Amino acid sequence: MSGAVVKTAGDIGAPYGGYFRGGGGMAAAASPRGMNTAGSAGNELTIAGGLMVVGFLINVVSTALHPSGEEDDHRAIFTEYANSDAWVAVHVGQFMGVLVALGGLLVLHVALRDVGRSPLLAYLAAAVTVTTVGTWAVLQGLDGVGLKQAVDAWSGASGAERQLRFADAETVRWLEWGLQSYFRILLGLAFMLFGAAMITGRLVPGALGWVAVLAGIFSVVIGVDVGYSGLASGLQDVLGIAFFVAVLVFAVGVLITGMRQRGRQPRREARQ
Repeated sequence: MSGAVVKTAGDIGAPYGGYFRGGGGMAAAASPRGMNTAGSAGNELTIAGGLMVVGFLINVVSTALHPSGEEDDHRAIFTEYANSDAWVAVHVGQFMGVLVALGGLLVLHVALRDVGRSPLLAYLAAAVTVTTVGTWAVLQGLDGVGLKQAVDAWSGASGAERQLRFADAETVRWLEWGLQSYFRILLGLAFMLFGAAMITGRLVPGALGWVAVLAGIFSVVIGVDVGYSGLASGLQDVLGIAFFVAVLVFAVGVLITGMRQRGRQPRREARQ
C-alpha cells in the first residue's frame, strides 16, 4: 500500500533480544541489529505507508468504475453486470490495489518485528495478512471472472435454459458472499494485530495503533454481517464508510511518521 528490504537468516532471532527505550517514547532493540533498525525504521515506515496510500487510491478509483445497484436484487444487478464491458478490468484494478496495500502491511511488519516489546504480534499479523492475500485472490477470481461468465451466459440464454443459467449465477454469487465474509474477517484480524503490535512497540504514535484496531473491528463486523445479510445492509453502509476513513487515516499516519523519522535521522547522525 518501492523498495526492497533484505533480511539475512541471522536476523530472524534478533527481535527477541533486549530492548531499550529511546527519546520520544520510541522503543528499539538493545543490540547492534536493533541500533541499525532504529536508523532504518523510518525508511520502512515510509515505504509501508506509501504502499498503503497508493493501493488505497488504486482501489478507490477502480471501485468508482464498478457497476452499482441493489446488490441483493440478483436479476437487476446481474443485468448491470452483464452490460458492463469494463468488469474484468475493474476487478483487476481492485485486485492490484488491495494487493499493493497489503504489501504495505507486510513491510510494516518488517519495521515492527525488530522494534518493540512483542515481536510475536508482528509475526502473527504478517501471517494473517498472507492468508488474507490468498483469500482476496480467490475472491477476485470468482467475482471478476467467474461471476461475469455466469451472468453473461444467463443474459444470452432463453427459454428453460435461462432459468438454469440464473441459478448458476446465483450459486456463484453465494460463493462470493462466503469468500467476501471471510476476507473481511481476516483483514480485520490483520489490522487488529498490527494495531496491537504498534501500541506495544511504540515505534509509531499509539493513536495510530488504536485506529488500526478500530478499523479491524469494523471489518470483522462487516464480514460477519455479510454472512448473515449478503452484500447489502444498512450496517455495512455505515461501517463501510467508517472503515474507509479509518484505513485512510492509518495509512497516511504511517507514511507521515516514517517521513518524520527519516528527517530526524540525519540530525542524530550529525550530533554523533
